[in-house]
Amino acid sequence: MMRPERMSSRNITGIGTLGSNNYIISEDLIAGTKHNGKMSRVRRFFCLLVTFDLLVTCLLWLICTVTAGQSITTAFEKQLIHYDIKTSLIDIVIVAAIRFTFLLLFYGLIYMNHWIIVAISTAGTSIFLSVKVYFFDWTEITQPGFLVLLIFVSFVIAWAETWHFDCRVVSLETLADLWISNTRDSERSPLLNNYLNIPARSYVAESVGTFFTPQDSPIQSDDEDNNYYQSGSVVNNTNKPKETPDTFIPTMKSYLTPNKISKYKSMASSLVDCAHELLTSPDWKIINTTSDGDILSVLTQSYGQVFKIEGVVDAVASELIDYLYDKIEELPKWNKDVIDAKKILFIDDDTDIVYQSTKPYGRGLIDSRDFVTLRSRGKRDKFFITSGSSLHGDFPKRDKFIRGENGIVCMATEPIAVDSISSGIINQTKCKFTWILNTNLNGWLPQRVIDNALTNTLVNFMIMMRLHIKALP
Repeated sequence: MMRPERMSSRNITGIGTLGSNNYIISEDLIAGTKHNGKMSRVRRFFCLLVTFDLLVTCLLWLICTVTAGQSITTAFEKQLIHYDIKTSLIDIVIVAAIRFTFLLLFYGLIYMNHWIIVAISTAGTSIFLSVKVYFFDWTEITQPGFLVLLIFVSFVIAWAETWHFDCRVVSLETLADLWISNTRDSERSPLLNNYLNIPARSYVAESVGTFFTPQDSPIQSDDEDNNYYQSGSVVNNTNKPKETPDTFIPTMKSYLTPNKISKYKSMASSLVDCAHELLTSPDWKIINTTSDGDILSVLTQSYGQVFKIEGVVDAVASELIDYLYDKIEELPKWNKDVIDAKKILFIDDDTDIVYQSTKPYGRGLIDSRDFVTLRSRGKRDKFFITSGSSLHGDFPKRDKFIRGENGIVCMATEPIAVDSISSGIINQTKCKFTWILNTNLNGWLPQRVIDNALTNTLVNFMIMMRLHIKALP
């Protein structure tokens, strides 16, 4: 059986070089990055910690007040208006509010990077709490447990804020700024300079914990070719209009020849068989079940992880797979994750080449991708299958898009029996739908981010497909 050739990827241990300084490449680097000018993830966590500090202090003060048998109004008037350090507890809340205000002002709004403000707030809090414990009249408290917890929590969180800002926020943001200043500003830039020398790369995602290293070929504009193809016909590109999702048509580097068509047919001949082998593999491991009853699974291969989702859909098995195959260009109308879906070349009734591009993921953290996929359609056993794999070389890259790479991907449907007893009777209104996603998005993001994006894509597709099917006449 002919298979697309795969190359095993090197495992990146995580050590990179900037001049003479060594640093660790990990998710910490991503956490310290201010993507598109927004607050870094590690600083955002610091702001949440400061907010949590104020809220938990207020909650504990309310608990101390209620357990002492006082109403909130009476306690507020007694402890604030008639304040006495020996009996009042509201001063601990006021100190937490002052910490909250100053830390968010300097580190959330002004975006200060120096540790002096958090050091002053923690030192001031520690001194105040020590004085409070010394002068407080403990004989007046019937249940001192909550008061001790209130003071202890305020002390611990104040020091946790100092540790997190100094050891995490400052260090990780400095590391991210250092990395950005020593590399190019594109997501296509590699994390490791010596990784550019690797001659080939896997067609699919690398192992968990590694980073993608993109191809280093120059980015080509869509307007560089004089001709482009749509459904196998040549169109002059001299007066090509300004590109929009509706008008964009991917280009080819050279004219189509009979030998090239024969090559594509030969490549497509094994796609359905490879997809059927994946569908019937016993090695799938269930990782999650959605609220709609769809099952998410993963298959770990030597070249990376393959994801699968399967669920029941209200459609005839053969008609659904034909619709998804024939109406590929209607995909952007109902799938919000897809920008473009075009048939580049019609080869025969069950073989073609399509172009697809996706929207950014994670609020722009993962840039837009595009894919050029050779597809084939067929039936194996009870499965109606459309399978595909990426093509390389004949299709230049699109400006502002990162070219993704598909291994063997497939969508498959199978009829569902009405019940286990009448196994010969088929339910003509429902079928089991399966989508296998075997994709390398390329770029420098950590594998866990990529895995989350792929699984979210699977779940969202099932939701949107069901809504679209329900809306069809």
